[in-house]
Amino acid sequence: MKINEIQNLIRFVAKSGVSEIELELKDFRISIKNPSASQEVRVVEAPAITMPQQTVQVIQTAETSTQQETVEAEKKPSGNSNEANYITIKAPMIGTFYRTSGPGKPPFVNIGDTVKTGQTLCIIEAMKLFNEIESEVSGKIVKILMDDTNPVEYDSPLFLIDPS
Repeated sequence: MKINEIQNLIRFVAKSGVSEIELELKDFRISIKNPSASQEVRVVEAPAITMPQQTVQVIQTAETSTQQETVEAEKKPSGNSNEANYITIKAPMIGTFYRTSGPGKPPFVNIGDTVKTGQTLCIIEAMKLFNEIESEVSGKIVKILMDDTNPVEYDSPLFLIDPS
């Protein structure tokens, strides 16, 4: 691959808003990360709605009705006063949720794991691009709200973290 082709690829990643791209050919492998794209993700199809942190927006479809029932069950008081202090990590994009980096590999995190800000929690694949979703806070994983290989919508809850 020539240097001008690499430069064109870098420009493409910067302009497209993609957070990361990997390209592997016979004799080399290149990975380009765009930190500014992972900071803010915009979805043109749906306007952003400001909602209280406890409220979860779920688009009603046949696939997400079970997910919505699970989320509603979690919003009901369970007698655990700490539950109000949990932070919900939500999907920043539409795609497919993966807990591991590949088949046969261990999950990025499990229930009970302590995570730090910036630590990878999962991957969301969108249009053959694998985007690492990082923790926004430090704390302990209390619940994993999504099953591996399930489709996720923008703003779908993925994890509950206890920051204390």
